[in-house]
Amino acid sequence: MPFDLRPQTLPDDGTQAAPHARAVAYWLLAVAGLVWAMVAIGGATRLTGSGLSIMEWAPLSGTLPPMSEAEWQRLYDLYRTIPQYALLNAGFGMEGFKEIFWLEWLHRFWGRLIGLAYAGGLAWFWLRGRIPAGSKPRLLGLLALGGLQGAVGWYMVASGFEADRTAVAPYRLVIHLGLALLIFSALVWTALGLLRPVGTAAPEARPVRRMVKVAVWALVAAMLAGGFVAGTRAGFSFNTFPLMDGQWLPDGYLMMDPWWTNFTTNILAVQFNHRLLATVAAVMALGAVWAARRRLPAGPARHAVYALGATVALQYALGVATLVHVVPVSLGTLHQATAVLVLAAALVALHRLRAAPLHPAPLRPASTK
Repeated sequence: MPFDLRPQTLPDDGTQAAPHARAVAYWLLAVAGLVWAMVAIGGATRLTGSGLSIMEWAPLSGTLPPMSEAEWQRLYDLYRTIPQYALLNAGFGMEGFKEIFWLEWLHRFWGRLIGLAYAGGLAWFWLRGRIPAGSKPRLLGLLALGGLQGAVGWYMVASGFEADRTAVAPYRLVIHLGLALLIFSALVWTALGLLRPVGTAAPEARPVRRMVKVAVWALVAAMLAGGFVAGTRAGFSFNTFPLMDGQWLPDGYLMMDPWWTNFTTNILAVQFNHRLLATVAAVMALGAVWAARRRLPAGPARHAVYALGATVALQYALGVATLVHVVPVSLGTLHQATAVLVLAAALVALHRLRAAPLHPAPLRPASTK
């Protein structure tokens, strides 16, 4: 898997982290927690239509909110120039503008907080020589990914200012979401690798790990498909389950031409694909739970697979509830936040199921320089 540690970076027995590595791992997990909250805030921002309320890209000066009535009026006047205001929010006044402004401001402020927590932590560990050997390139890579995510976020928001558009472009939304999930996964996997660099699972765990891998890929696909559901507002249609408009697959799945555009712009197809991928992921996760019960001894690996099954079941139930209640903000935000919980559980399960080395080489203590 990406971000696994090299043998020469491991402590004496290869299974427990050196003290400095543990500290770095806990810092990475704390940053991952901030990213988790960011995804939830992003979900609420999208569902309330707040994301287009700030029309300027000001990484430094935008840290502070408006400090005067004149500044509030200037930003409100800017917002009134875009289609979302004219088509959806015309006349809602300064108070209505402030309601959507604060949520978008919080979303951007939280992004800056993540950047500060990561860059500041990295500098602190680096200057004190506490970065484990071999970890510096990947930690710098994560810093670059964070900067890229900020640029992608603005690239996404800018699409909402185009003529006749009242929300951001679905493709850009999915890119932004996918990069957030990638950053979260890299943070968690790197931290897990620092805490327990060498796998310990016995050979009989391999079939379970294969099932978990399939479940993980299905989960990621379902999450990205969920981004298209959000971008096209497909969740506000076909609000019954398990049937759609009284059918398993309603007419019109391939109604658009060219055919491949149906998978990202046809509301019926977009929602059906999300349902299908989520169901495949749930079946594979429950299959992994059954296999873990049969093949794995009681212990952390089996419990990690159980936790994955439980979080997938919770997420599936939340998805159904969000759909049949026509996507209320509270349920929609919780559904998006729980997707990250599922991803975290999947990463932990995969990490716990890593095979023990057949012929472990002698290992020297991790360097602290």
